[in-house]
Amino acid sequence: MTAEVGTELPELVVRVTRADLVRYAGASGDFNPIHWNERVAREVGLPGVIAHGMLTMALAARAVTDWTGDPAALLDYQVRFGRPVVVPDDDRGAELTVRGTVAALLDDGRVRVDLTVTSEGEKVLSLARAVVRPG
Repeated sequence: MTAEVGTELPELVVRVTRADLVRYAGASGDFNPIHWNERVAREVGLPGVIAHGMLTMALAARAVTDWTGDPAALLDYQVRFGRPVVVPDDDRGAELTVRGTVAALLDDGRVRVDLTVTSEGEKVLSLARAVVRPG
């Protein structure tokens, strides 16, 4: 793995379906109806059922851990939630695209990776960055 400023991580494209939201709700214990009930989501002003923010965050982190080859290499990770990922009630769901670039070489061999995370062409996470120790 090359860790030089400007190195681009392989793009990760993931589909998130309503079935994924149900599985994530069961695993996380987050059964908020905005993640499964269209009526409730719209009543609170959302455009539809949305993916859990932590699920979106985890999927984005996968691009980094896939690149390092070791989940334990992820030392620090932070994001700001910019827009929700709206998940349609169909078999295709929503597409999430994650792109990453090595933005800085830090002390002790650590590397900062800046991520761009989009769905339907809109940025859904902002200030998404990870610090890793490449192997």
